Amino acid sequence: MFSINSLKRSSSSSGNSGSRKRGWVKLSVAVLTGILVVGSLVAWRASSAKKEEPKKADKVFEFSKSDLAVLAPRELGNMIPLSGSLKPVTQAVVKSKVAAEVAKVHVREGERVAAGQVLVSLDTADLKARADAQAAQVAEMRARLDLALKNEANNRQLLQKNFISQNAFDAVSNSAEVGRANLKSAEAQAAITQRALSDASIRAPFSGIVARRMVNIGEKVSPDMPIMQIVDLMQMELEAPVPVAEIPGIKVGQEISFTVDGFGDRQFKGKVERINPSAEAGSRSISVFLVLANPDLSLKGGMFANGKLAAQSRGPVNAVPLVALREEGGQSFVMVLDKDKIERKPVTVGARSIDLGLVEIRDGLSPGTQVIAVKMEGLKPGASAIIRADGPAPAPAAPAAKS
Repeated sequence: MFSINSLKRSSSSSGNSGSRKRGWVKLSVAVLTGILVVGSLVAWRASSAKKEEPKKADKVFEFSKSDLAVLAPRELGNMIPLSGSLKPVTQAVVKSKVAAEVAKVHVREGERVAAGQVLVSLDTADLKARADAQAAQVAEMRARLDLALKNEANNRQLLQKNFISQNAFDAVSNSAEVGRANLKSAEAQAAITQRALSDASIRAPFSGIVARRMVNIGEKVSPDMPIMQIVDLMQMELEAPVPVAEIPGIKVGQEISFTVDGFGDRQFKGKVERINPSAEAGSRSISVFLVLANPDLSLKGGMFANGKLAAQSRGPVNAVPLVALREEGGQSFVMVLDKDKIERKPVTVGARSIDLGLVEIRDGLSPGTQVIAVKMEGLKPGASAIIRADGPAPAPAAPAAKS
């Protein structure tokens, strides 16, 4: 049996244990509450500090007056750039006219030839045999005709004496006519054979230089087979496309100076020889043909030439420096300064003058508009800009300085 004192001690012990547990719970709750309060306070202060931070100022671009240009009328001189590959005005591919075997090749690539000079000789054994046969045919026809003519003369005398009838004489006369026709046919065949024999010697059609040889000794050639290519380098031709809008300022006979790749700054003189009467459907350009004299034969076919043609001026046009023109995605535009803000303005351009450093603006800007005439990284529409008071005023489309 347990005593009453034992029960009291047990009850007292259990009460103390429960009190300790309730104390720990209250302590934990208090700690968590403190942490939440402190965290909220830190977050609130951070948020307040961020709100109180001043906004970072936008970038402001600074220009001097010389960095700007004004769209204004200027005389461009209307210089039209022309370029293209040179080719000889006179050139030909010599072909065989007969079927035969190549007996001898007299010239090689790069050699000069005179008009009428033999380039290739073909084997003529078969042709000579055919010519001899035709000559014998001609001789036979001539002999038959002589006999027919003698018979006709004798029968005419007999007809005059009424020894033969008219029908008998007509038969003999007809034989003479047939003999004449047979002789002409034989002579024609002989001439064809003789011409083929002459064509066995393939000759240069004009004086020039052998550009290419297509046959060698022993090869069999056929009619219309290419044998050699001959070029005359005394005159070179250049075909260049020109925009339709520039054609009215170009006339036949206008002179032009060219530079050719490989010759440095050496100038070659040329002139407009022909102008194509119709424009190309795709490019809306017209081909202009220019001829360059080449007396020293220094120019060769396939060389690339560049020139500028001084076309007739259309008068002053609205222009800005070339450096102000920008292109992106196939669109031309300029950056303008309007009320201390940078704006992007799409434009339609016209003629360009590389020498003056100017480009014509046909549409998109009003005269007097200030454009940014310097290359500067980071320019974008809407950005702020200021102009320094020092320096000269913006020039009216002044040419860009050469670097």
